[in-house]
Amino acid sequence: MIKKFENKIWLSSPTMHGDELKYVTEAYETNWMSTVGKNINEVEGLISEKVGCKYAVALSAGTAALHLAMKLAGIKQGDYVFCSDMTFAATVNPVTYEGGIPVFIDTEYDTWNMDPIALEKAFEIYPEVKVVVLVHLYGTPGKIEEIKKICDKHGAIIIEDAAESLGATYKGKETGTFGNYNVISFNGNKIITGSSGGMLLTDSEEAANKVRKWSTQARENAPWYQHEETGYNYRMSNVIAGVVRGQIPYLEEHIQQKKAIYERYKEGFKDLPVTMNPYDEENSEPNFWLSCMIINPEAMCQQVRGEQDSLYISEKGKSCPTEILETLASYNAEGRPIWKPMHMQPIYRMNPFITKDGNGRARTNAYIEGQSLDVGMDIFNRGLCLPSDNKMTKEEQDIIIEVIKECFK
Repeated sequence: MIKKFENKIWLSSPTMHGDELKYVTEAYETNWMSTVGKNINEVEGLISEKVGCKYAVALSAGTAALHLAMKLAGIKQGDYVFCSDMTFAATVNPVTYEGGIPVFIDTEYDTWNMDPIALEKAFEIYPEVKVVVLVHLYGTPGKIEEIKKICDKHGAIIIEDAAESLGATYKGKETGTFGNYNVISFNGNKIITGSSGGMLLTDSEEAANKVRKWSTQARENAPWYQHEETGYNYRMSNVIAGVVRGQIPYLEEHIQQKKAIYERYKEGFKDLPVTMNPYDEENSEPNFWLSCMIINPEAMCQQVRGEQDSLYISEKGKSCPTEILETLASYNAEGRPIWKPMHMQPIYRMNPFITKDGNGRARTNAYIEGQSLDVGMDIFNRGLCLPSDNKMTKEEQDIIIEVIKECFK
């Protein structure tokens, strides 16, 4: 009989090493406790060098960085903006901060990211769009080359949301360098953390300087407080930067630990009717932030999800995300559903949604056979995020694998 874990197995929790406390203490002892200081300067330089961009601006959150990226992109009231559909709401909410209207682009099965075919279709429908917000889901790079070609063809700029993919590469180049304006996150559950915080990355000195100004209340060069445009309190604290500074040397170690977790799940599930979250093995190397799985269609038991609740009917030889997640929780292990696609969210249910077949809204028809495939909804229905904490032992992961196997018996 499988025993419940005494200590909870988390989805992805912070992994501290000790250096973090040294730099936080340094900020305390030197009295640099505000939004200026050595830690901030060091973190900006270290990340810029690591990722391979010219400028990095440390901010209070990845969401703050995304917001200022939207301002840099010049989004105005009523502008349509193409956005990855299967992502966390923080990717697209900043579009609305500036009055923009997110247009959601469906997902593809190869990497679970924005579908270039759907993106091209979206430009046919909305040729005036000039901004594309691209996400690398769960640390897996999307089809960057294809998407960049389409954006270049239509004169659109890319805002790259690399919040989940720090350290991942595409054709040997780090994510966070492919867009005009790029964003990473140091949220508590990310590959490295500051407990909070984020950065805007760019090769434009003008853009970097703009972000530094906006993030510190947009103060003008005067001996008094003078303001000619709206500013924000978005700069990273020197204390938070101390935590990030202590984490940076361990990025590659964390990635290797996460990859080992992914590979163990892949091997452990080889006899189950499931597959792991995929990636382009020829061109990309994820950071393996979260290991996920998707159940084969024929192995899905019946499952229904409402706005807040879900139900399923257990069937021999089959399972579903709801059953697996509830079972994991009963053993004191944390999994999560796949990000619910943005076009399915109540707040965005009236926004345009584009699939590779065109308009993805109102595609069912009582009189004509056929349907439009909604890839994001399908992955959401059949997929789940597995416990991926890099402090989880091999023995603990083996137990989790056995628990999931039991769900299919």
